[in-house]
Amino acid sequence: MARLAFDGYLTHLRDESARFRAVLTDCDPEARVPGCPEWTAADLLWHLAGVQRFWATIIGTRPAGPGEHDELARPATYEEMLTAYDDHSAALVAELEAADPAEVAWSWAPEQTVGFTFRRQAHEALIHRLDAEQTAGQVTALDPELAADGVDEALAVMFGGKPAWGSFSGLPHHVRVDIADTGESVWVQLGTFSGTDPESEQSYADEPDIDVVVDPGTEPDAVVSGAAGVLDAWLWRRGDDAEIAVTGDRGIYDRFREAVNHPID
Repeated sequence: MARLAFDGYLTHLRDESARFRAVLTDCDPEARVPGCPEWTAADLLWHLAGVQRFWATIIGTRPAGPGEHDELARPATYEEMLTAYDDHSAALVAELEAADPAEVAWSWAPEQTVGFTFRRQAHEALIHRLDAEQTAGQVTALDPELAADGVDEALAVMFGGKPAWGSFSGLPHHVRVDIADTGESVWVQLGTFSGTDPESEQSYADEPDIDVVVDPGTEPDAVVSGAAGVLDAWLWRRGDDAEIAVTGDRGIYDRFREAVNHPID
């Protein structure tokens, strides 16, 4: 799948961040967030404020990594949180506006460019906008173009990304994810992940995993299809599978679902 243009990501980042703020402005700060049940609306607001502050700093100090990143003191009131969010969101947009997407910048992923932040933060804002709307009971549709790119990003980066210390072993099984309203597809190979995290020393052995691949030229074992917004929300555990169709080998689908059925905030 072709990615969006960088100015498109920036426009979506502005729009989704603004919608997030508008929805939460009059929301009960203690309302629970359905997609992250341990969070309140205030927690959600402060989470995205902190995320956008962090990435504004990363882009502003590129190519240096995060280093010693000071934890931002949480304001005492909801109104102060909204004001702080405005400042941090504006700072992120300003840093990206002034940056070349091709420049080197730290990220936690293999892609070490400013462009990674353009894309990742557009999707961060989109999913948390959906969180805000679900919390306030004001859900609106996701933009199909951004959501379709979000399906690819969720599968390739959030679920299919591999740390340098791990390895993926592919199996001869493929799932094709069809995005009905944009006519695009993402091919996924099933496999296993193994490795030991050098920081935590936690070991993983043959954990169900996926890798996004080019069309292998064979028939898929299973096909998952739905509208872009439905698929994106489902992959992020912000929606159910009521409007998603599954055909083919159910066992292969179940293994695919196991590999992507863990929470991401």
